[in-house]
Amino acid sequence: MIKPHLLHQSYQKTNHTFFSLHRPYFHGGRGDIGTNKIRTLSTLPLLWPAHVKKRERLKHLVLPPPLAQASPSSSATTKDIDHVIDDTNENKDNGVVNVKAVVKVKLTKAGFFSSLSLDRGIDDLTDLLGKSILLELVSSHLHDSEGGMEKETIKAYAHKAGGDEKSVMYESNFEVANDFGEIGAVLVENEHHTEMFLETITLHGFPEGPVHFDCASWVHSKFDNTTKRIFFTNKCYLPSETPSGLRRLRGEELSNLRGNGEGTRKSFERVYDYDIYNDIGDPDKSLDLQRPPLGGKERPYPRRCRTGRPHCEADRWSENRNNGKKFYVPRDECFSEVKELTFSTKALHAVLLILVPSLGRIIKDKDLEFPFFHDIDSLFSVGLDLAPQPDDATEHGFLGAIMPRLVKSIAAGDRQHVLRFETPETMNRDRFFWFRDEEFARQTVAGLNPLSISLVKEWPLRSNLDPGKYGPQESAITSEIINKEIGGILTVEKAIEEKKLFILDYHDILLPYVSKVRKLKGKTLYGSRTLFFLTPEGTLRPLAIELTRPPMDGKKQWKQVFTPSWHSTSVWLWRIAKAHVLAHDSGYHQLINHWLRTHCVTEPYVIATNRQLSIMHPIYKLLHPHFRYTLEINALAREALINADGTIESSFAPGKYAMEISSAVYHHDWRFDMESLPADLIRRGIAIKDPFEPHGLRLTIKDYPFANDGLLLWDIIKLWVTDYVNHYYPNSSVVEHDEELQAWWKEIRTVGHGDKKDEPWWPILNTPKDLIGILSTIIWVTSGHHAAVNFGQYTYGGYFPNRPTIARTKMPSEDPSEEEWKEFLKKPERALLKCFPSQLQATRVMAVLDILSTHSPDEEYIGEKMEPSWGEDPVIRDAFERFKARLKKLEVLIDERNENTKLKNRNGAGIVPYELLKPFSKPGVTGKGVPCSISI
Repeated sequence: MIKPHLLHQSYQKTNHTFFSLHRPYFHGGRGDIGTNKIRTLSTLPLLWPAHVKKRERLKHLVLPPPLAQASPSSSATTKDIDHVIDDTNENKDNGVVNVKAVVKVKLTKAGFFSSLSLDRGIDDLTDLLGKSILLELVSSHLHDSEGGMEKETIKAYAHKAGGDEKSVMYESNFEVANDFGEIGAVLVENEHHTEMFLETITLHGFPEGPVHFDCASWVHSKFDNTTKRIFFTNKCYLPSETPSGLRRLRGEELSNLRGNGEGTRKSFERVYDYDIYNDIGDPDKSLDLQRPPLGGKERPYPRRCRTGRPHCEADRWSENRNNGKKFYVPRDECFSEVKELTFSTKALHAVLLILVPSLGRIIKDKDLEFPFFHDIDSLFSVGLDLAPQPDDATEHGFLGAIMPRLVKSIAAGDRQHVLRFETPETMNRDRFFWFRDEEFARQTVAGLNPLSISLVKEWPLRSNLDPGKYGPQESAITSEIINKEIGGILTVEKAIEEKKLFILDYHDILLPYVSKVRKLKGKTLYGSRTLFFLTPEGTLRPLAIELTRPPMDGKKQWKQVFTPSWHSTSVWLWRIAKAHVLAHDSGYHQLINHWLRTHCVTEPYVIATNRQLSIMHPIYKLLHPHFRYTLEINALAREALINADGTIESSFAPGKYAMEISSAVYHHDWRFDMESLPADLIRRGIAIKDPFEPHGLRLTIKDYPFANDGLLLWDIIKLWVTDYVNHYYPNSSVVEHDEELQAWWKEIRTVGHGDKKDEPWWPILNTPKDLIGILSTIIWVTSGHHAAVNFGQYTYGGYFPNRPTIARTKMPSEDPSEEEWKEFLKKPERALLKCFPSQLQATRVMAVLDILSTHSPDEEYIGEKMEPSWGEDPVIRDAFERFKARLKKLEVLIDERNENTKLKNRNGAGIVPYELLKPFSKPGVTGKGVPCSISI
């Protein structure tokens, strides 16, 4: 029989003070393992008169022996608890129900079970006295007979009652009056000096069955913040349907999450607020690291999560980077410890702070290029000898733990500290795949960046830039050049009319930065255009590359067109021109299609969702899985990737102007209404509306794996969102009168993306259809779109000649001196190698890409994550099951398609089928789909 251990309200008016000796936890002591016997008086209540002094009470406490602790086997199951309570509920005939609360706390390195400080001993004593967690039960209903006043909460302390290697269980007992009403919330106060991760609270004993609270949240210590945490039941409520007893708490919780916009945020806080990107630079460290703020009229940009740090002394517009300390993110947005093991700030910092300096000792000249292609290949076969590291940074320690695929130990020889890269799948198929024009074209629709290619709609090609600054606007690619390359199949005009001509256009984006970038050491830049022809076989073939340099240094504009050739000189000029285009495409992929269009623009959605939508709101529950880790990942990016002199600036084409370019693209090109997959394809001319075609679209490139697979996934997402929204919003009136929902959408538009608040293209939110479109777009961006541009990073970029991130030298034909031209003619392959990133840059980027390509084992998947409230609602549960079934069919379909593609390819050489889903689910496991949260 489970006896109550805590004082019920009926005791509170007596003259006795009650202490409960729970099954104790004192400095990790253990009891009789495998039995239900505890060698203490842990189950007996101790009563003292109130006047007895505290020290006298402590003298009578019976402390456990050194190895005394509750056996895990002593914990009762949910069924057992309900059965026992039902059999012993003596007070239910007296209008009172005995309720047992079971609190599950996860054992974590950061939680209160890990501390070895003086407070640890005090906290152990708190556990011993049965005052670990204070719980307060909140009624969903008001007093009918007292003018609608809230009912007084029922309080009780929870004591430790067992656990296992993963979690600890705490229990408390309540006497709940029959007229108290339904339990709608629990207030929690952590009595320890350190935080804890609270997984669940379950209340047993009610006739209707257990009441569940899925918390999954860090609870701060009351010594850090006296505000009690509020946890609501798993039920969904629109604001207008909120039970009367919970309305004040619903608003209070949102107010706590918004904060007051003041002060420096502390690590244990859960405050969501906005700020501009003014912490990328580090002017207090060096004025060379000063960067202009992004956000505002001059440089529009989405907003980031506010940290509240003081501004720099050297630049009052820049925020201090906190002396290298971890950037604040709201506590529940931080990585789980499982995620930390496979991807963390430590991983990237190790690459930057341990690996790179080690390489620097080997590669004395950081600008040293690879002398031969064999030296590039040796990174995958032989590797580099690393200098010996401290014990915690060797391959057997820290560095090896975070990069196990890269850092190898060769026990058979003397080489114990070796950096050897895994051979990417693309290179495994064909060592020279990157050399081929067919693969160059294929990757524009089925590679790492399949979102940039677009249809040529006008001819001749012209720039929109000011000719006074950047030279003549007319392209050097003429009809004669294209007609010659097409070979008489079509004229250029006919090719455009039949939608056969496509382009990668980085001309107007990059040309304004060419002169700036060329002043940086070891970097050069062009504006570029690359044209492709859709062959009768349905594949793309590259036709021409135009590279342009604006007027600078007293020289007129320079532009030149390069075409495929087998001439001994022209063929190498063509290959070098392709390397420049690939560097442009790599930078655009990482800065725009990856960082800006997924991570950066999503951060305001995350902030607004937590500030304006209660955790009880059904739309919050729909969106929450898709935002997992986004703020932590973005903070990490500001720390080590997009920051001044970080990986992007030091190893990608635009250098220190990278973030300014992303701001320019956001200002001129980004539109929310164009971010859904169908709208994006239509805008780029890749699809045309056609009600008679699948998905209502006719693709201009039939064999476009990103679009083919993506549209299948888009339809599945939209069907799921449609079922979900229509259940909670049966008509437009419910949408219009949902004040939380309307505040959420308004804040996204006017604050999170405030620099674009006056744009006419923002969708309105008046009907369920409007809401379906908005939510489908957000979910697509954070799942399918992001998966497509993220998880192939090492597959395609791991062999960097296929995806060079930087071009270090000019084209040999750009105003060559006699010596430069002679050197090129003598060894043209050396000119290509000199154009590639240096040895240090290449190895640094490859190591970072390996980390960024790896997602954690606790990643959430579309179709895998089911919110607790969905299981309680049969309509939503059934809709979710249909959603999972559709995903399973889609994954099987794509598996079969990829297998057929491999069989069609001769020897599998040169072509790696693009897979939107398969790389992200384990072999033989279907129905998971793509990760539904952003992982960088």
